[in-house]
Amino acid sequence: MPEESIRILMLEDHALLRGALAKTLNAEPDLQIVGECASVDESLAFIAQNKVDLVLLDINLGTEQGTSFMTRAKAAGYTGKVLVVTAGVGEREAAWLLSRGCSGIFLKNEPVTTLIEQVRNVVLHQAEPDQSAIAEPLETAAQGLRKPLTPRERKVLRHICEGLANKEIAEQIGSSEHSVKSFVQQLFAKTGARSRAQLVTFAIEEYWDQLDQP
Repeated sequence: MPEESIRILMLEDHALLRGALAKTLNAEPDLQIVGECASVDESLAFIAQNKVDLVLLDINLGTEQGTSFMTRAKAAGYTGKVLVVTAGVGEREAAWLLSRGCSGIFLKNEPVTTLIEQVRNVVLHQAEPDQSAIAEPLETAAQGLRKPLTPRERKVLRHICEGLANKEIAEQIGSSEHSVKSFVQQLFAKTGARSRAQLVTFAIEEYWDQLDQP
């Protein structure tokens, strides 16, 4: 393996897919899978101890939202790239992911040769995402399609998207856990979501432009 090989961590909950991708990517002389993780906590522990140039991130990790990795990894000092690997993503969700530091999005139905090319482009800075070109027209299109959120609801929703539990959200916003539960129920009512996972998806699709507002 050459010294300049790209060191890749896979964050994917499906072991079969991890194994198949790892075998394919490791066959490339300049690519090296240095770790395979199935949860955000496991991946954060790995990058704290190992050099990683790129994380291949599945945003749907069963009951866990992979989107929380980007926020938590950045807070932990991770400076490498993140390439989202997903079965499907909407335009608003794509814009939100890019705004959170994602360097690219690969769809699982695309050829693996495309993934290999995208990995190299992302790490070698040959294909930086144009966030404004995606986000600006979507901001206008998003207006009027959702019920307005209060500032408190926006804060709670943002922390839900970061993967925080109600108790952790309460600590972040200086409120009680009971109050946070009430805000979560209000968000369920406004969005029509039936689970936290659905709430995250709906939030990214319909409220992505509000998540960073104070």
